Amino acid sequence: MRRAALALVATAACISFTLGAHNPVEARQEGMASYYSHGSRTANGERFNPNALTAAHRTLPFGTKVRVTHRKSGRSVVVRINDRGPFAKKRIIDVSRGAARALGMIRSGVARVVVEVVN
Repeated sequence: MRRAALALVATAACISFTLGAHNPVEARQEGMASYYSHGSRTANGERFNPNALTAAHRTLPFGTKVRVTHRKSGRSVVVRINDRGPFAKKRIIDVSRGAARALGMIRSGVARVVVEVVN
């Protein structure tokens, strides 16, 4: 009985993880973004390049490309997810300094954005 219960729990966890990865809610998010420009390695192991068009997201798989659109200016950029974060509660994405420059958010440091998966 105990083995069957453990198998059921493991199966349920696997199903919820799989559904979460393909959840259409994650295909488009709106919220606050910030940027970061320091670090040595990203969560996927590659060397951090502050001028690259990359970003950190809590749940999207590494390698996912997303379009980040600055709500106020309308500027957008496509970035590749290669890191985990942001660690501030009300933020949905951290973009690299290069992406922040393209979005026009260097001076403010934060911006209201729309994040949409493109691949």
